[in-house]
Amino acid sequence: MAVGVLCNEGQNILLPRPGFGLYNTIATSKNIEVRNYNLLPERNWEVDLEHLESLINSSTAAILINNPSNPCGSNFSKCHLLSILAICERHRVPLISDEIYSDMIFAGQTFHPAASLTNTIPILTLSGLAKQWLIPGWRMGWIIVQDHGTGLLDDIRTGLNALATVLNGPNSLVEAAIPEIFDNVPDEFYRATTRILQENAEVAASRLSAVPALKPIIPQGAMYMMVMIDIDQLQDINDDVDFYQRLKWEEHVEVLPGQCFGMLNYIRIVITPPRDILCCAIDRMASFCKRHSK
Repeated sequence: MAVGVLCNEGQNILLPRPGFGLYNTIATSKNIEVRNYNLLPERNWEVDLEHLESLINSSTAAILINNPSNPCGSNFSKCHLLSILAICERHRVPLISDEIYSDMIFAGQTFHPAASLTNTIPILTLSGLAKQWLIPGWRMGWIIVQDHGTGLLDDIRTGLNALATVLNGPNSLVEAAIPEIFDNVPDEFYRATTRILQENAEVAASRLSAVPALKPIIPQGAMYMMVMIDIDQLQDINDDVDFYQRLKWEEHVEVLPGQCFGMLNYIRIVITPPRDILCCAIDRMASFCKRHSK
């Protein structure tokens, strides 16, 4: 809905690489040009700001960020978000901020909603119940329209209301549960979820770091970890897709190849499984890499 309401056919939208594949699918299905800006693995997947700005032209309808990120598990600092917003300001481009993993961040991190850092940039903030509340099957999400009292998004509000009428969304029982969820879920539920995710991330990173051909990039939140594959250390493995296919059939371990997210020779793992299953999967990955090492 956010893409459809902001972008017209023939315009372009700036999307992260690596990024959630559905963004690209939605945009291209509406004949909107996708321009992927790079995220930097050596900087915990911060945006390559120079590359981002170089992609903007007179046909750019919106910039989308996903923070915290799927697939990266990154969490942007306040300073970095301000730099992104400054680019939006210079070029007068609205922001779509997908914050579905908001507050699912690890100890030592602070989450900053993008809209809390500007009084001028029009922002559509996206979120829902699937992640933080662990109920993805409900398919309950929302868009917060934030134009800071300027009225710049009045037509966008009208458009979103129109688009909502053609979407078969959640039923009224699910909608009615939202106030109860917001008001009465104890804080310990959120803390316990995040604690388990962080502990799993630390265990996974430690075990994966011991595998010569794999280099995990430690996440700062969310449910995922990106792992770089050193293809040069492996024989008869061509790329991340080949790695994924062989790992699945030889060790019965399911990962996603980085090319699903626009990133060659990476894989994404999910850090939500019970600890013993997560460790077993990593042990099998280690055996696989050892068997295919040069």
